[in-house]
Amino acid sequence: MSTRPRRSRKRQQISLITNIIFCLITLSALTGCIVLLLQNYGLKDKSQAVMNQLEEYESMRGEYIYTQSDLEAYSEETASRAKEEGKKALLDEMKQMMLDGESSSQVFRTVFTDNVIVYADGGYKFFPISETLKKHNYVYDNFVSQENGEIVYVDDTKEVHSLKGIDVSRHQGEINWEKVASSDVSYAFIRAGFRGSTEGKLTEDEYFKDNIEGALENDIQVGVYFYTQAVTQEEAVEEAEFVLDLIEKYDVTYPVVLDLEEVTSSTARTVDMTQEDYTKAAIAFCERIKEAGYTPMIYGNLKTFMIMLDMEQLEEYEKWFAYYETPVYFPYEFSIWQYSSKGSVDGIDGNVDLNVCMKDFSKSDR
Repeated sequence: MSTRPRRSRKRQQISLITNIIFCLITLSALTGCIVLLLQNYGLKDKSQAVMNQLEEYESMRGEYIYTQSDLEAYSEETASRAKEEGKKALLDEMKQMMLDGESSSQVFRTVFTDNVIVYADGGYKFFPISETLKKHNYVYDNFVSQENGEIVYVDDTKEVHSLKGIDVSRHQGEINWEKVASSDVSYAFIRAGFRGSTEGKLTEDEYFKDNIEGALENDIQVGVYFYTQAVTQEEAVEEAEFVLDLIEKYDVTYPVVLDLEEVTSSTARTVDMTQEDYTKAAIAFCERIKEAGYTPMIYGNLKTFMIMLDMEQLEEYEKWFAYYETPVYFPYEFSIWQYSSKGSVDGIDGNVDLNVCMKDFSKSDR
């Protein structure tokens, strides 16, 4: 029997097995590729998810919603920073004021704006600005100094709304009132007299008659003032009566003024007076003047109004305020500001007090 067909069949079988093996290998490789491909797509998806999360985080950072604690912390930080900046600016301003030669009082008044600061008796005194007292409505920048040093009060269009005035006594000597009138002086306060600071004698100013007649003859409106040293209400009324007798025959259209200033002498008859004593005496004088049909007024400086007198009891009376720095420093109502004791007016030899008045008393009903 022949062996060739058997060998041929055997080869066929081997060839089939080989093909099957190659197919399995190819299938395995293909499966591996598919797996790698799927894994690759999986990594891409994860990568995209991560990127999406990052983008969302960046977006959230831009639209961050602050909590209450965040806002409080931010407010505190901002306030602290503003406080430091404000403190530095204030210190710089104070330093510059000192370099410019401003007084200590002026520097302090820049800082303590809710107080009236008075230098008296060797120290500074602080008075909180009262909410009950009437305040003036002047705009400080509207007090304008002219080339000749005189001060006027203007409105926003620079129109003048004030009147120029002087106050005189025997200290000015003989006055040429015609020349004074040609210097645009609208009114003059004439000293009627004074009470002695030690013996208490009432004395007429030796130039009173000449001054009041000279002013009126030259169409200058007049008011009068009396330098008081009354220690009781009765003495204050006595002073008022003394003045009323002197002015009875004259056309006095401006106020009749109580001139209240401190006498520092240890022998002054007013040395033991209290604020209440001064206040009651001032009221007694003003009430008697008002009864006679004139406008009462009180003249004084910071110490007069803030220390010697109780302003709460004097609201109804006109105030004439003496202060020789600019801007004027007084929050409460006043009608006249005496801004200089070293003024110069044609017709008067030497210095004279200058005043700016924001009220035309000549048009007031007496």
